[in-house]
Amino acid sequence: MKQFVTIVIGEEEFKARFQYEQAPQTCARFASLLPWTQQLIHVRWSGEGCWIPLGNLDLNIGFENATSYPRPGEVIVYPGGISETEVLIAYGSVRFASKVGQLAGNPLLTITDKLDRLAETGREILWSGAKKIVFR
Repeated sequence: MKQFVTIVIGEEEFKARFQYEQAPQTCARFASLLPWTQQLIHVRWSGEGCWIPLGNLDLNIGFENATSYPRPGEVIVYPGGISETEVLIAYGSVRFASKVGQLAGNPLLTITDKLDRLAETGREILWSGAKKIVFR
């Protein structure tokens, strides 16, 4: 079982730890997708975070210890339902929401280093636009 992953956002690398103890099905499903490349954009309603919109993608997971308030460095997954499936990365204060209201996402990863650079990267995405993100 993979315990750690590297997240590359643009030119910046971050180490992250899977949250198997909080969301084993979510982590196992995500680990099966690695390596995984997407586009990361800034959130619209949630505060200081970035997200990966996944539309109607069915990850075949339910809710596991879902939270609306991830801390900086926490990565959560909304498995779909009243809003689209998505991955959210908090770099500051977040109250997870969409145009239909407050959401809650499953714990997936916790970034374990360079939270200051994560915040700078999040602000760069806010002001300059989407960046490529790779999980490996």
